[in-house]
This record gives sequence, structure tokens and C-alpha cells, in this order.
Amino acid sequence: MNYELSQIDYDILDVLYFVEPFDKILEEVAAPPKIVADCLKHLIAKKYVVAMRFDEEKQDYLKSFIYDSDDMNAYSYLATKDGMLAHNGRL
Repeated sequence: MNYELSQIDYDILDVLYFVEPFDKILEEVAAPPKIVADCLKHLIAKKYVVAMRFDEEKQDYLKSFIYDSDDMNAYSYLATKDGMLAHNGRL
């Protein structure tokens, strides 16, 4: 079953070709923070986006398999392969 992406979903995925913090997503997407956060949570649930955390030891972003959905600012985000396929209309 395909998930229909809303315009906000598309706008969020546009930003997430690279790892970006929540604040950057808010700058790029023309919607209130709560709406952006809700859409982002849904995209994560659909496995179209993954939450990332910066690892000081490795000096790189690593997938965060659990995240605090009440603190979206604590993470950065990246579109997954499925998210990019959905964004590009192939799913």
C-alpha cells in the first residue's frame, strides 16, 4: 500500500537529501513547527526518514534507532532510499 505524500512531506524530503537539523527543515518548509514535526514523525514511522545523532567519537552522524519525539530539535534527519523513491514518484 502506497502512502500518499502531502506537499509538506515532499518539501521535507526535498531538504533531507543530506543530514539536516530540525531547525534547517523549519527554515525550508513553509509550515508551522508543530505541523512539520507531525509530518516528520509520520515519515519516520513510514521509514522514509531516519533520525540521526552526531557521534563525537566517530565525528560522524549515526542512525538513532530510537528518538524522543517530544524533542525533535535533539536530532538531525536524513531521507532513506525508500523516502527518496517515494519523493521521486517511484513507490
